[in-house]
Amino acid sequence: MRSPESELEALESSGLRRQLRRIDSPQGVVITLANGTTLLNFSSNDYLGLANHPLTRASFIKNIEAFGTGAGASRLVCGSQSPHHGLEEKLAAFKKTESALTFSSGFATATGVIPALCDKEDIIILDKLCHASLIDGARLSGATMRVFPHNDLEKLASHLSWAERKIAKDGRILVITESVFSMDGDRAPLQGICDLLTPSPALLLVDEAHAFGYIGPEGRGLAAELGLEEQINLQMGTFSKAAGLSGGYICGSRNMTDLLVNKARSFIYSTAPAPSLAATISDCLDLIAGDNGATLRSALWDNIQLFNSEATSAIIPLIIGENEPTLAAAQTLRESGYLIPAIRYPTVSKGTARLRVTLSANHLPEHIKGLKEAFPGLC
Repeated sequence: MRSPESELEALESSGLRRQLRRIDSPQGVVITLANGTTLLNFSSNDYLGLANHPLTRASFIKNIEAFGTGAGASRLVCGSQSPHHGLEEKLAAFKKTESALTFSSGFATATGVIPALCDKEDIIILDKLCHASLIDGARLSGATMRVFPHNDLEKLASHLSWAERKIAKDGRILVITESVFSMDGDRAPLQGICDLLTPSPALLLVDEAHAFGYIGPEGRGLAAELGLEEQINLQMGTFSKAAGLSGGYICGSRNMTDLLVNKARSFIYSTAPAPSLAATISDCLDLIAGDNGATLRSALWDNIQLFNSEATSAIIPLIIGENEPTLAAAQTLRESGYLIPAIRYPTVSKGTARLRVTLSANHLPEHIKGLKEAFPGLC
């Protein structure tokens, strides 16, 4: 029987062992490690700088005073409190859908929603670079899976044609993509995908996790930027990135969310998120959609363009390839005062290890210029 020690040794020898990095300061563009080292943080998904924003903090304190710190039970038992319902009503209005349902995390959303919608009689077609949570959700469903090469519309069309021939009368076809891909920072060809699906019975689920908050009108995402909201059956996302908090959501028709309340196991069998958190997210949606959000989005896009004028998202990867040189590059940057950890398999494919720069509205021009001077290869 293999031991944990032997597995750890194998991970170490292949440059894949990971260790937790303790940070003693609040989340931000400047962080302090446990040993007192201060680093400029270019690795966080806190795109709008809301994780430690004064308005977010004040909202959370206010809502803890009003609603306490815990929900007490799952929402189907006694944990479905007014802030949860208020948030979902506001989120549906924000995303221009009939209804919304929230979960404890983005991962819980994917692994709850997809198996609730699909089973062994169904077919799921997804982009090769979809997030692990989407892949795990598809596997848990038991559905037949078909993967198309990243953003390859021709192969997607081929898979769709095959699925439409194979699917039973009562079967379901679900196509899944991200709008902005988490490790490459590029955008899905959403218009082309929607065009392919217009004559098809297939449903489309788009994960807007890395577009929510800073892409599209009011930060509603790529679907909104392209005017495709009505053509997408399910919009998924998280509150743990641009919103600076935590939790996940799915938006769609009322019948769809009602079905998920009855079938999504990660929703049914989990204690509800704290009502104070739900109320704070609701306040944060107002912030994102309002003047403060517009100012933060403008600052973020100024920073993106300063770092790389060709970038289409806040994520800019430098693919190095092998693990050891990527780890060495990350260490060099850390010694220069910058936190950009190495991203390796299984987060990305073997042979595509990378440094993944993420930008925030709170980065200053001198932060970005300093990084470009410290490691010119990044941009």
